[in-house]
Amino acid sequence: MSETALFGNYARSNLSFDHGEGVWLVMADGRRFLDCGSGIAVNALGHSHPHLVKALQDQAAKLWHVSNLHQMPEGERLAKRLCEATFADKVLFVNSGAEAMEACIKCARRYHYDNGQPDRFHIVTFEGAFHGRTIATIAAGGQAKYLEGFGPKAPGFDQVPTGDLDALKAVIGPQTAAIAIEPIQGEGGIREIQVDFLRALRRICDDNGILLIYDEIQTGVGRTGKLFAHQWTGVEPDLMAIAKGIGGGFPMGACLATAETAKALAPGTHGTTFGGNPLAMAVGNAVLDVVLGDGFLEEVRQKGLSFKQKLAGLVDSHPKVLEQVRGNGLMLGLKCVVPAGDYVAAAREAGLLAVPAGENVVRIMPPLTISEEEIATAVERLDQAARAVEEKLVEGAAE
Repeated sequence: MSETALFGNYARSNLSFDHGEGVWLVMADGRRFLDCGSGIAVNALGHSHPHLVKALQDQAAKLWHVSNLHQMPEGERLAKRLCEATFADKVLFVNSGAEAMEACIKCARRYHYDNGQPDRFHIVTFEGAFHGRTIATIAAGGQAKYLEGFGPKAPGFDQVPTGDLDALKAVIGPQTAAIAIEPIQGEGGIREIQVDFLRALRRICDDNGILLIYDEIQTGVGRTGKLFAHQWTGVEPDLMAIAKGIGGGFPMGACLATAETAKALAPGTHGTTFGGNPLAMAVGNAVLDVVLGDGFLEEVRQKGLSFKQKLAGLVDSHPKVLEQVRGNGLMLGLKCVVPAGDYVAAAREAGLLAVPAGENVVRIMPPLTISEEEIATAVERLDQAARAVEEKLVEGAAE
């Protein structure tokens, strides 16, 4: 029997952290790691951000939970702020990204049901997508490794190659309710979707009475230098799933929608016990205080450009280890020549935490509060990791 009482579904490292300070995670023995994973794009403002800590502590001393049977003033405030900053007219708060996508899926299907088209429930998604780990969202993502062993794939999801308009048009029919896409595929390898393709999706949706869903769970809340990644394109959705960064480390997510689309979720059609609880709403408002503050997103853009340029130099210096730099803002990726897992492990040995992704890519997603000096330190440690991998390649060739 395993020593741990936890399920074995995570391949955890041997690291255990005692506390965090900004972009740093610190172990009990004092060892410090530069966190370029941000808990998988979650800790948008780093660790122990004083404004977030105070907001949570103040709220915790007043009220934790009352349920959605009653009014939630701080939820009203957060929803209004999100609507003012986006395409949306209405917001539904949930607890996670997968739940936000579930809400989008249910809303899209119910929208057509209410309009007299109950058979219109199919959602078109794209190869390389990741939309969550529930039965519905693994079907939406369509990746075999996540579907295997969990019974028949949930019906109603049609997947096509990313960027292939002909394949997309071929699957659209009277059964199609919505198209769902990540503006940048995170788990799929920091793959940016072309603006022209997003514009084409919007036209197809408008021409066929289909809803457009954006999954901005990983790309949102300032990660690319705009509040949401699609705002670089000017192509707006009907529904959008967000999570991760909006809570700054506190579990929360949301489904954003136009007023017309949101009407589909009338009383009794959907719900959540913990979604929109006072603790989450206090933290969400605190996150927006910072991210929407004067100059914050502009700084993210500048730091993202600086980091990307430095990573490009790293790629040039280590062609046997690294092949390409990808991404936008502080959502960056290094496509590797060697196995991405080997490079992540070497970076960890050098005191930097990163996250593997599809297409043999290592994600570099530090807190948005990272400084230029810390970016320089990150590149030094990534360079150290690349040199360590190169040494192993030489040793392997000599054996």
